[in-house]
Amino acid sequence: MTTTIGWDIGGAHVKAARVEAGRLVAVTQRACAPHLGLAHLEAPIRDTLAELGPADRHRITMTAELSDAFVDRTQGVVSVAAIAAREIAAGEILFYAGARGFVARAEVAQAARAIASANWRASAELVAQHCAEALLIDMGSTTTDLVPIRKGAVAALGETDAERLAQGELAYAGFSRGAPQAYTSRAPVAGRWTLLVNESFASMADVRRVLGDLPEGDSRADLSPTADGRPKTVAAASARLSRLVGEDRLGDAQARAFADYLARAQLRVIEDQIALLDSRNAFSPAAPVVGAGVGRDLVARLVMAQGRAYRDFADFLDAPAALAAAAGDCAPAASLALLRLES
Repeated sequence: MTTTIGWDIGGAHVKAARVEAGRLVAVTQRACAPHLGLAHLEAPIRDTLAELGPADRHRITMTAELSDAFVDRTQGVVSVAAIAAREIAAGEILFYAGARGFVARAEVAQAARAIASANWRASAELVAQHCAEALLIDMGSTTTDLVPIRKGAVAALGETDAERLAQGELAYAGFSRGAPQAYTSRAPVAGRWTLLVNESFASMADVRRVLGDLPEGDSRADLSPTADGRPKTVAAASARLSRLVGEDRLGDAQARAFADYLARAQLRVIEDQIALLDSRNAFSPAAPVVGAGVGRDLVARLVMAQGRAYRDFADFLDAPAALAAAAGDCAPAASLALLRLES
């Protein structure tokens, strides 16, 4: 029986999925923080391998090269590849280089540009094997990928982060990480337009928690620490958001209205990217939107409000419902373990 582990090594999370004989059997994720020192990347990889066990094959994609632990992406790719190879050690280890497929470690430096932040394409390739026409929207904790699929193939115009940002295929609009004031400079509070304080007082996780999209005690979509080190409760989240408008504590109703406004401001960024892709006929009007990532419930609400068909990434996975849902949160890792690509 052949066993494969797909890895998505990011700057905030290490995600991995194990496949045995072509069937998904386990998915896991851990927080990481390479910007605090590379030991904060090595340990989560080591712990993930200990949880999932050894495998015949390891397929690795990454975004951790973006960490400011590295002077540039090439150094980051080479360093992350070296860490992964050292910590995993046993089994065949290959790195995902986007449209080029998989490359061995000896080719990593030469293929660094293609390897860097190519995780979005792994998910899109898997969707394309199941759905000939679609728009994949993967809303992760930090970013949202929008990938058109036409005639059973990935139809993205961009490959690098810079190209994808310019083409409307990548938005720094994530479910839980990032600053709420990134999407608007002001908000209506108590009947007045109020300028937002541009400080790191709160995150989008606080917005989600106040709105009930991120229940107290649910760490699945929020593994990062809070901005002030205080608890991940509705009350503490409301206090953090209140500081963005210069208040110690907004009333419950006002805090919820404020959070709702911030959430809608962020979703407008994603709506704008969909409109941009639509304007260039990047995907068929009848094509479903396939949602992936921890924020895909929000994606589903958005696209169904637009009258578009919706499918969940988990629909394409042969696994029990709970496991498929977990894999939907970690779509690139699960996709790498399952993809039928030439090595």
